[in-house]
Amino acid sequence: MERPSPDEPSVYTPSQLNQEVRGMLETVLPSIWVEGEISNLARPASGHIYFTLKDAGAQVRCALFRGHASALRHRPADGDQVRVRARASIYPARGAFQLIVEHLEEAGEGALQRAFEALKQRLATEGLFDAALKRELPDVPQRLGVITSPTGAALRDVLRVLGQRLPTLPVLVYPAPVQGEAAAQAIAEAIALAGRRAEVDTLLLTRGGGSLEDLWPFNEEIVARAIRACPIPVVSAVGHEVDVTIADLAADLRAPTPSAAAEAVTPDRQAWLAQLETRHRRLNAAMQRRLRRDGERLAGLHRRLNTQHPGRRLRDRAQRLDELETRLHRSGRQAVERRRQRLAAARQRLQGQDPRRRTAAQRQQAAELAQRLRHLARTRVARAGERLGNASRALHTVSPLATLERGYAVAQRGDDGTILRRADTVTAGDPVRVRLAHGQLDCRVETAHPPDDEANDAP
Repeated sequence: MERPSPDEPSVYTPSQLNQEVRGMLETVLPSIWVEGEISNLARPASGHIYFTLKDAGAQVRCALFRGHASALRHRPADGDQVRVRARASIYPARGAFQLIVEHLEEAGEGALQRAFEALKQRLATEGLFDAALKRELPDVPQRLGVITSPTGAALRDVLRVLGQRLPTLPVLVYPAPVQGEAAAQAIAEAIALAGRRAEVDTLLLTRGGGSLEDLWPFNEEIVARAIRACPIPVVSAVGHEVDVTIADLAADLRAPTPSAAAEAVTPDRQAWLAQLETRHRRLNAAMQRRLRRDGERLAGLHRRLNTQHPGRRLRDRAQRLDELETRLHRSGRQAVERRRQRLAAARQRLQGQDPRRRTAAQRQQAAELAQRLRHLARTRVARAGERLGNASRALHTVSPLATLERGYAVAQRGDDGTILRRADTVTAGDPVRVRLAHGQLDCRVETAHPPDDEANDAP
């Protein structure tokens, strides 16, 4: 926007004016809390929520945009008394003053919620909620104490569940108001009374659902300290599952509903009976095993007693004596028999060593050897004669004498006995000895005739 000169007045357009005022408002009042009654509430398809917040003397338009509207725990409606945290602003299109809502809660709950958080933080820092302080509940309570309104639905729910799960459980009710200004003191006194009387072994503190104001007696410090000071384990079941109170945090066990608390403190009858049956079977089996073991041990002791009985020992000794006597007789007979066998063996060996028997045996052996030698000699001589005849015949076959037998003769030089093979090796007048098959002739050469080939070649 152009700034006017000092001599000219400032002139704004409606848009400029609305934007200027809007900026001033959002700067001066960045976030405020406003409480009033809702009217003219509208929910367009965009998901935003528009409504008017009014009191007896004025009203203001409010806009709750979708991002913050989706996080609301409370669904606002016309006529609700609420408290909002918002920024003051202007809707420029109409120049209308409005609040841009960032948070919405039912009137009164915001202060109570802050008080709840402050007490919770202080008691937690003190250690009142520590897990180490929690006490174990009995597996099966002998008597259950219930602190609640005797006319409330919570007591009926508890008794109904107990009747289904453990109808034999005695229940003692400590009546106390569970809503209103005097309720917290009455609840703390009922807890202290139950602790002093020690009539029950489990204590159930319960009531049905309601608003934060309705449940506020269970968020008082006096109730939390009474729970921790009580010597009896305390189960807290206040409101619905989403409701968490200081009493829930201080109790030894928190249950989401009265019915769930009744289930938590008692065993299921059917499951209990099944478990009892299982334990009965296990006990019976254990007893049977124990009886078998004891029976076996008794039988063992009886056997040991019979074994160590004097009469039994005497009978055993007598039987042992008879056995030793039998073994002694048998051993004597066996010793005599062994000695008899050794004597027979020695006699036999002695007879085998007798010189007369040895001489006769050697003489017989010598005769047998001589006979074998003569037989062998005759056999060898016969074989040698046969071989000699064969050799003689073979030699005669190739002998010159055999040739002479066929009419041939052998001529030898008379002076040196050289065998003559050629006629030209001698001359007329040379002495020649002619050997015949039977005898020899001394001759002298009259004429030598050379071979025909040589004769033909002569001149």
